[in-house]
Amino acid sequence: MTQWYFVSPGSTQRIGPLDPDAAQAHARSHSNDLCWREGLSGWQVVKSMPEFADAVDTTPPVLPPLPSPASRRSDDIDYRIVGNDMQFVEVELDPGESAIAEAGALMFKDASVQMDTVFGDGRHTGQGGGFMDKLMSAGKRVLTGESLFTTMFTHTGSGKAKVAFAAPYPGTVLAMKLDEHGGRLICQKDSFLAGARGVSVGVFFQRKILTGLFGGEGFIMQKLEGDGWVFVHAGGTVVERELRAGERLDVDTGCVMAFHDTVSMDVKAVGGIKSMLFGGEGVFLATLAGPGKVWLQSLPFSRMAGRMLAAAPQGGGQNRGEGSVLGGLGRILDGDNSF
Repeated sequence: MTQWYFVSPGSTQRIGPLDPDAAQAHARSHSNDLCWREGLSGWQVVKSMPEFADAVDTTPPVLPPLPSPASRRSDDIDYRIVGNDMQFVEVELDPGESAIAEAGALMFKDASVQMDTVFGDGRHTGQGGGFMDKLMSAGKRVLTGESLFTTMFTHTGSGKAKVAFAAPYPGTVLAMKLDEHGGRLICQKDSFLAGARGVSVGVFFQRKILTGLFGGEGFIMQKLEGDGWVFVHAGGTVVERELRAGERLDVDTGCVMAFHDTVSMDVKAVGGIKSMLFGGEGVFLATLAGPGKVWLQSLPFSRMAGRMLAAAPQGGGQNRGEGSVLGGLGRILDGDNSF
């Protein structure tokens, strides 16, 4: 099936992929947008395409501006993500470039990469920003459960240098360019792993009381802002969904990993009393309403930790033999012992 992408004049944020019916609906009210599908050599004006012959607006199109190196606020780093279940991200730095990361995320670095601990998220270093800016930045990090300090890795030598950051538990590392997502992403707490220097790690407050109490993420989430690369970690496998305006998605409260700031998040009851008590999904579900993209994780850390706690020996005793009716005798027979 043909999938269409659109970009509005004067914007760099893409809309899509859209199926043909959704693309027709979008084209009717956005005839000056630029569109693209597989097989086209480049972006085309909507009203010039035979597929959208009903788009009759004759206003001349404006090509989306390309960010210049002089206006870019974040370092333009290169990277690669390695692994499947226990992933890490390897960042390649040019001389003078820097990456920021959470404390304890470092896996390895080349000798020419200098490691410094900075107050806050590393945006206000050197002459850019005063003490109050740094204090506010650090305070926001504390609210999201992070350390007051960020580690900054700067390439002080010549040529290329590499530094790698590892995920704290099994899951997926996602690379996101913030200027492709409107310059802002809302993420679960502790999801930020690393990013280019210039990225801001702030706070996002849930204004709805029920959402803050039962939404799975609390009242405070992470807000990532800027125009550079950020690397966020999610538990298990990640699925990306594009929600149209008014489209709603019901999600387990712990499975919401990130979403655009145009997406609204709320909670609703799972159903009747029987579903609440015996459905195994808790009392509330998170509801995400478009427009915008959402990213969902298949294994929230809270769920994994709960399973590990349930399987742990109780009262200092031995494990239960994974449900074997033989109990301790079963452990003797299968060799699963700890003498």
